[in-house]
Amino acid sequence: MTSGTVHDGERPRALLVLADGEVFEGEAAGDVRPVSTGELVFNTALSGYQEVLTDPSYAGQVVAFTYPHIGNYGVSPEDDESGRVHCRGVVVRELTTEPSNWRAAEGLDRWLARRGVPAVTGVDTRRLTRHLRDVGAMPCAFGTASESALRAAASEALPTDGRDLVSEVTTAAPYVRGSGPHRIVAYDFGVKETMLRHLGRLGTVTVVPASTPAAEVLAAEPHGVFLSNGPGDPAALGAQTAAVADLLGKVPVFGICLGHQLLCTALGGTTFKLAFGHHGTNHPVRRLADGAVEITSQNHNYAVARVPGAEVTHVNLNDGVVEGVRSRSAAAFSVQYHPEAGPGPHDAGYLFAEFAGMLG
Repeated sequence: MTSGTVHDGERPRALLVLADGEVFEGEAAGDVRPVSTGELVFNTALSGYQEVLTDPSYAGQVVAFTYPHIGNYGVSPEDDESGRVHCRGVVVRELTTEPSNWRAAEGLDRWLARRGVPAVTGVDTRRLTRHLRDVGAMPCAFGTASESALRAAASEALPTDGRDLVSEVTTAAPYVRGSGPHRIVAYDFGVKETMLRHLGRLGTVTVVPASTPAAEVLAAEPHGVFLSNGPGDPAALGAQTAAVADLLGKVPVFGICLGHQLLCTALGGTTFKLAFGHHGTNHPVRRLADGAVEITSQNHNYAVARVPGAEVTHVNLNDGVVEGVRSRSAAAFSVQYHPEAGPGPHDAGYLFAEFAGMLG
């Protein structure tokens, strides 16, 4: 079968095959293809599917949504986090064909087809999630091809381990957002529009490619530098880590998600891959300064193991993962979660104010 789209009721049979041999039945949706591959992860958010799918941090991955009804409120151009869909595909229990929301510009199925994103609906996502929870995220293949063809594709599909996926999503040239009095340079490792809106309220933001040397950033004499989220393995980003290290102590630095991992690595820390990652909008994080618990939005597959050059400021209450650090000597801090999340909890929005206070 060639790539294309179908209407509800005409969907062909499709299979989802994991690298360990597990098979799940469903129906093809979105941009229907014989075979698609990627690293399969699950996301527990109840809403925000459009923001998830346009988040560059999902490059190289297939997203399985645990919430059973996806597409209920359709899609709207205002909710895109970037200019395109970066994930390799979507897996859902039920894909709503008739959205109900005054903001909806079109349904999710047609939006996926128009943007060239393959999907599988009708999958037992409860069983799938339990399996991934037990054995961890892994490569997969899905589509309308035969089970044998999909098994072969799944066995050859690549995980995110050791891969530089940032180069696939970063901007090719600098651009400017906001018009405030402070000068901020934002490294685009896979930056989200919501982050730029927050930063744009603080100052004039120059977004630069991930490969930009520290000397070039410092030559612009910014009041602060922001390190964005992004996909892939932080251990594969040696040049970016070196650039962050060259910035420390010379300009205030604020990092989120991958930016947090790169900052921690530049400070002497190490990272490791989580079994199935943190992907959702209700992760509890304790702020160690006062014991307060923040409900946070998270999307990451790797975490920081230790940071000898910084103070740990936040920890995940589910598994104890380091969620925030601060280096007072270097005027730098970062968090693993997403204080800008939209939709999502806004408990950590104060972090942008803290960054503003460092800009002078």
